[in-house]
Amino acid sequence: MPMVRLVALVAGLLPLAAIATDPPPPDPNAKVSYFKDVRPILQQHCQGCHQPAKAQGGYVMTDHASLLKAGDGGKPGVTPGKPDASFLLDEIRVKDGKAEMPKNAPPLKAEQYATIEKWIKQGATDDTPASAHTKAIDADHPPVYQSPPVITSLAYSPDGELLAVTGYHEILLYSGSGDKLIARLVGLSERVQSVAFSPDGKWLAASAGDPGRFGEIQIWDVKKRRLKISMPVTFDTVYGVSWAPDGKTVAFGCADNTVRAIDPESGKQVLQMGTHSDWVLGTVFSRDGQHLISVSRDMSTKLTEVPTQRFIDNVTSITPGALKGGLMAIDIRPHTDKKTTKVPDDEGGRFQEKPYDEVIIAGSDGIPRLYKIHRETKRVIGDDANKVREFESMPGRISAARFDKDGKRFAAVSSLDGKGEVAVYATDTGKKVAKGQGVAGPAFAVAWRPDGKAIASGGFDGRVWVHDPANGQLIREFVAVPK
Repeated sequence: MPMVRLVALVAGLLPLAAIATDPPPPDPNAKVSYFKDVRPILQQHCQGCHQPAKAQGGYVMTDHASLLKAGDGGKPGVTPGKPDASFLLDEIRVKDGKAEMPKNAPPLKAEQYATIEKWIKQGATDDTPASAHTKAIDADHPPVYQSPPVITSLAYSPDGELLAVTGYHEILLYSGSGDKLIARLVGLSERVQSVAFSPDGKWLAASAGDPGRFGEIQIWDVKKRRLKISMPVTFDTVYGVSWAPDGKTVAFGCADNTVRAIDPESGKQVLQMGTHSDWVLGTVFSRDGQHLISVSRDMSTKLTEVPTQRFIDNVTSITPGALKGGLMAIDIRPHTDKKTTKVPDDEGGRFQEKPYDEVIIAGSDGIPRLYKIHRETKRVIGDDANKVREFESMPGRISAARFDKDGKRFAAVSSLDGKGEVAVYATDTGKKVAKGQGVAGPAFAVAWRPDGKAIASGGFDGRVWVHDPANGQLIREFVAVPK
């Protein structure tokens, strides 16, 4: 059959939509949208250092009106219709392979620069939809609550003087007893998913973001109540923030299935591991800081070597059905001894001596489990050799679990059908030794006071409960809404 007739025959059998055609070339005169084209670039690369909580150079880039203003240098960032008079372009323009901004980061791509330049040349129009206009939320205009915020995380400072509570666009700092609001740390992100104090208590890290738009890691100066680092990362909220024991690395989990870590001094990313197959919801460092352990909705717990960023092993079994549902709670057991373990080297059949570490993990099936992080036996298909013990189940999903200061007890919180439970377990016996009294709704967050004499928990209705871990008696209860 002649080729022309064959082509015609095939084309006749296919719908027109299935015949491949080259996309039309971009229109060089097309109008650039601030809201759809320019704002996402600034959001991802610039707003970390140019926001109300951290206006570097006196310049804010979180809204259109602020872009037109001048920073400390006295030059307008954007002058509509005049690219040559727009200082922003001078700062992001690549010269000899480098640009002044973004600071400590790669320059914008050529097409990103061209988009911003073209927008300014076309008049720098603000086309933000009316439905997207909201009142500014910053330290001068803090959130006003119509109902209490859902509490996703709690953390005591190492000296027990402060209790950090997550809110909407902010972290609420209460006194350690919970009887007084000390400060409101208002940031860029709508959702603050987790908080953790540095080992020395000088800094407070938060994993946060706006769902489906951007993720953010915040590092706050606790004493000055000032934002030190705002690190944009990925295009969704981030989770499970944790500090290395030496305070020099901050880790977190992402909805792009990666585990990442940054240097809290510079904000530079220093680790990325991508072997999870679903959202990573929790991270914790080993006691020596050489390994990072992460839990995910993919029902696995994974071990990463920090210096090399190398995935080492699955801590939990990877046999289908061994774990029921995703994992979201994890904490490292703070052993007071210096026990070590011998880990087999799969490559040479030799053994390496490692510190003996255990983690508590929990999630959708409501069963806390204790695991050692290093494998001590040769791998056998289908085994779960690292598991130390299982504990009595809790109703519904366990959202958080935390050890006390010596690792002899841990507390966990769960929720099911509008109800919650706060429980305290004895780590070595597996017994549930106390249940928190007066828990009225779903519980999502828990933290131990450093002296071990109280646990704080919170959840759906914005209420914080403080219990005596010895008997579950309710010591204090308050709603985390500023008055």
